[in-house]
Amino acid sequence: MVTIDKDTEKNTDFLTETISYLEDRGYENIKADVEGFETPKSYIKRGSKVTITPDIVAERDGEKHIFEVSLKSKKPNLLKSKWMFLDILSEMKKFRFKIVTTRGHYKFTNEMLSAINLDDKKLIKI
Repeated sequence: MVTIDKDTEKNTDFLTETISYLEDRGYENIKADVEGFETPKSYIKRGSKVTITPDIVAERDGEKHIFEVSLKSKKPNLLKSKWMFLDILSEMKKFRFKIVTTRGHYKFTNEMLSAINLDDKKLIKI
C-alpha cells in the first residue's frame, strides 16, 4: 500500500473479505498486508521515501495476479500513481492487474480509472 492516511480498520475488513473471495475462487499463495499473511514485495521510488506495496498478490493456474482494493481516498493522486505503476509493472512481468471495489465506491473507482486511461480495466465488484 502507498503510505497514506486511511481508515485502516475499514480497509483491513475489506482486504480480509477480498482475500476470502479470492480463496473461494481458487487463488493460492496469497500475500497481503494483513495479519496472518506474508506481506507482498514493496517497491521504493529512487530518490524519495515513497514505498509502493500491492494490496494483494496471488497465483492461479500458474499466473501471478496483482489486486488493488479501491476505496475512496483523501489522496487520489498517490492512488493514481500507484495504479499506473502497478499496471506498467504487471505488463512488463506478464502479471494480471485487477481492481477490486465494493458498493459505494464504484463511481470513485471509475473516475480514477478514467483519469489515468485505464478505462479498459474490468472491476471486480464484491
